[in-house]
Amino acid sequence: MKDLCRYAHRPLAFLAHYVIARPIAHAVIVTAVVAAVTCSVGAQYGVKILVDALSGGLAGTSSAAHAWSGFLLLASLIAADNLLWRLASWIASSAFVGVTGDLRRDLFRHLTGHAPSFFADRMSGTLTSRITATSNAVYTLENMFVWNVMPPCMATVVAIAFVASVSMAMAGILMVLAAILVCTMFRLAAAGRPLHHDFADRAAAVDGEMSDVVGNMPLVWAFCGIAREHSRLDATIDREMSARRRSLIYLEKLRLFHAAVTVVLTIALLAWAIVLWENGASTAGDVVLVCTLGLSILHATRDLAVALVDVTQHIARLSEALATLLVPHRLRDQPQARSLARPGASVAFENVSFTYPDGRRVFTDFSLHIEPAQRAGFVGPSGCGKSTLFALLQRFYDVQDGRVRIGGQDISQVTQESLRAAIAVVPQDISLFHRSIMENIRYGRPQASDAEVFEAVAAANCSDFVESLPEGLSTIVGDRGVKLSLGQRQRLGIARAFLKNAPILLLDEATSALDSESEEAVRQALDRLMGSRTVIAIAHRLSTLRSFDRIVVLRSGQVCEEGSPQMLVRSKGVYCNLVQGEVARLVKQAA
Repeated sequence: MKDLCRYAHRPLAFLAHYVIARPIAHAVIVTAVVAAVTCSVGAQYGVKILVDALSGGLAGTSSAAHAWSGFLLLASLIAADNLLWRLASWIASSAFVGVTGDLRRDLFRHLTGHAPSFFADRMSGTLTSRITATSNAVYTLENMFVWNVMPPCMATVVAIAFVASVSMAMAGILMVLAAILVCTMFRLAAAGRPLHHDFADRAAAVDGEMSDVVGNMPLVWAFCGIAREHSRLDATIDREMSARRRSLIYLEKLRLFHAAVTVVLTIALLAWAIVLWENGASTAGDVVLVCTLGLSILHATRDLAVALVDVTQHIARLSEALATLLVPHRLRDQPQARSLARPGASVAFENVSFTYPDGRRVFTDFSLHIEPAQRAGFVGPSGCGKSTLFALLQRFYDVQDGRVRIGGQDISQVTQESLRAAIAVVPQDISLFHRSIMENIRYGRPQASDAEVFEAVAAANCSDFVESLPEGLSTIVGDRGVKLSLGQRQRLGIARAFLKNAPILLLDEATSALDSESEEAVRQALDRLMGSRTVIAIAHRLSTLRSFDRIVVLRSGQVCEEGSPQMLVRSKGVYCNLVQGEVARLVKQAA
């Protein structure tokens, strides 16, 4: 995977990286544009020859011959100008689109290389909108450079070169003034970058807010939140519009300054040319040439000024998006990382100390060993470390001290891909893609045959409800599986775990939110799924752990009790109190 993090605060280097990846296409585009601009400005020199010939300004020569020569030169330059622009545009339509495709693929690969903890702190809509914003900004910058920045620069240089044929002094002064004007405009444009950054940040916040609300519409409706969300979004949009107005007003001030300066310079240039004509130092064609070139320089620097201030705005958007997206991966494979050996799926936490990035300390010198094919259940109050153990086992975080081992291998020394391949997870809230049931189950093992998927469906007790659906396994489940019940989604998650066939199974409150009928169907499926695997489960319903080999009771990041369910009940300790409390609640509910 490409290391894009070095471009996090270097938007122009990021753009250059993708331009250089297509050198021939971009070289042809630049060459064609430079040649087209030269022909366009050179056409004005053809007009000068034609005017001089028609006005008899070329003494001692054939006016008609020079007139036709001027005509042929002018016609050739006009034709070349148009054809070269079309050639550049034709190639750019493929090259520029290709660049946006390349960078979106790379940014998505970088984004998905982060551990799940990265996404817990950020809004998914904001992250995905940043990828789109980056793509749009790069596409716009490429177009603006080729069509709006480079042409006026070249036009100014070529125009000054032709002015030199009339007066070297005039050309020298024009060159100095043009350079001063462009540099001044660029510095002033750069000074407005904080305004453009603020606008880019506000615009991204609007995208994130809308995505967050749309993704939680059932919650919004359930709590009568439509009006509140409308008001919240209105306020967010108002802040974005205010930031945009400040950005645009600053740009308009720059354009007004440029317009005043260039009008004065063009009028002065034309007056100078007329004075030269009065003194016999130039021909009528020279005056026409200076006039048209002066207008060309006026238009070129105006277009360049507009382009430069717009470019700074788009660079600000690109810079803001890259700073958000190109965050270094917190977890990386070691250079000599090997694949995890699958046999012998024992799990061991050895003297583990762990503190979350926000400073919350969970474990200090924590040790626990789970034998292969053992079923171990974790119980304890919220915040005692159960979910953190799951996260550490899957290497969503690295421990500060100690080791986490699977089959005797330190998981920090094996590839993350092989580690995740050895673990199947059935969480309380099953994640499903907006795809078919078949695709969601096959996600556990993409190369699985249809027959193997059917076996997993049957083993997970999914056959009854799948067969009742009009399109069966081809049914689209909706965003996050919204078209299915909680129990149905849970069984699809179990089917996916069946298909993955990993030696270690993690169950995270897999039945806690189900009704009794769904729970029984899920429990049967889980019993088949556990089989001879190493199973680690988090459960609030202690009845689901009756068949387990071992219960580990956690409190404040430490093991306070462990043993078989029967032994812990007889010991009359913490676990026994939890079981009695659960029985009392069930009796009360039944009454």
